[in-house]
Amino acid sequence: MTRRTAGLARIRTGAAILGLTFGAALLACGEARAQSSGGGRFSLFDGIFTGSLSQGSRSTRPSPGTTAQAQPVQAGSAALPWSGEDGASGHPLMTAAAIREAAANFDNCVAGMWPDAARRGISQANFERFTAGLTPDLRIMDLMDSQPEFTKSIWDYLDILVNDNRLAKGREILAKYKPQFDATEKAYGVDRYAIAAIWGIESNYSTQMGDRSVLQSTATLSCIGRRQKYFRDEFLSALEILNHGDLRPEQMRGSWAGAFGPTQFMPTAFKRYAVDADGDGRRDVVDDPADLIASTANNLRKDGWQTGQTWGYEVVVPAGFNYMLADRAKAMTIAQWEHLGLTHAGGKPFPHPAEKAYLLAPAGAEGPGFLMLQNFRVIMKYNPAEAYALAIGHFADRLRGGAPFVQPWPRQERELSKAERLELQQLLAQRGFYRGTPDGQLGGQTRDALRGFQASIGAPADGFASSDVLERLRGR
Repeated sequence: MTRRTAGLARIRTGAAILGLTFGAALLACGEARAQSSGGGRFSLFDGIFTGSLSQGSRSTRPSPGTTAQAQPVQAGSAALPWSGEDGASGHPLMTAAAIREAAANFDNCVAGMWPDAARRGISQANFERFTAGLTPDLRIMDLMDSQPEFTKSIWDYLDILVNDNRLAKGREILAKYKPQFDATEKAYGVDRYAIAAIWGIESNYSTQMGDRSVLQSTATLSCIGRRQKYFRDEFLSALEILNHGDLRPEQMRGSWAGAFGPTQFMPTAFKRYAVDADGDGRRDVVDDPADLIASTANNLRKDGWQTGQTWGYEVVVPAGFNYMLADRAKAMTIAQWEHLGLTHAGGKPFPHPAEKAYLLAPAGAEGPGFLMLQNFRVIMKYNPAEAYALAIGHFADRLRGGAPFVQPWPRQERELSKAERLELQQLLAQRGFYRGTPDGQLGGQTRDALRGFQASIGAPADGFASSDVLERLRGR
């Protein structure tokens, strides 16, 4: 989450969420984040979508020659050991045999990163100090390849993240750290409410940041599994942070993908965006509110935040609208969208008709629409999931004193199970609309196939994977 990864755990992100497989996309979010330019995140989402809000777990390494299965010692709720099974991705490095083999070579793998560490200016004494006793946390392999049987709808997701308790806490944070927010807005031009929203959604205001060692997690992922090259950079960056003295090892605890702190920075994102706002010589994004707030703002500013602009507008989409235009690549001016019949929910005029926006319809034709501006795209750089960015934008508006969304969500709809998602893709393929390999992950290709089928039966081509569409495909 940028954070990105941090989420890795959440990270995987992405993509084409639009009401298709929301929870799955968010779970992935972490990973995507982890792979995007910025850093962090998802500790809270891990709990929402996998059943436990506690991220923590430490593991001890098996002796040479024994079965390489980490045994977690959890702080908080009970943690699970590695399943010992092949990963769901089917990647050759995620087979149980490959994981065990890599785990047995973990010490050699970590030691082999010393030359790269030295080239980054890390002293040998600190390299040995910070890597001493590191063991692989193999439970991460299950989390990396998790595929939820059931997923959350966007309205359930928003209900969880934007609620009265979190809003009340956010207002307390804004008042408590008003001098820091004032200084940050003046220096970076980034809306305080957006920063407070990220803080609240990423870690529930520092109460759910994750408890896994960033060094252990990134070292594990550097040596085991399918993202070793990416996470080697994260691990070495974590060592650089410690070598520089910005943070202590005990402060660097977070998600299984390595995101840490109240706004969930990946180590590489910390290097790019962290600032020493109070001049104490350390960039402390964990325990220093001034550094945390300014660093998060610096991240958004460098990603293109436009001062004084909102993230987007809730809109009413007219009946009979061509939902093929609901595409991130099809941006038009607000005036052009108005010409197509879209109106501001609540009846107010749009303040800047020349602004360019794209249409998002996260619950299809039965739910509200949204015109998304540049700052929405910036939030997506922080975490590349439209559901996440919508939650941040809406939460920021509510903190500012704004009202809930005007239009209702189609709460009568339910999310499809994995078996139903697979069946949906198979039926679309049988009818010639889907040319991919059915996998139960409803991304852009499946959405396009759904639109084609919907258009063929005279339904709104919104690409929404509803139970009704599945019934129509079944011919019932």
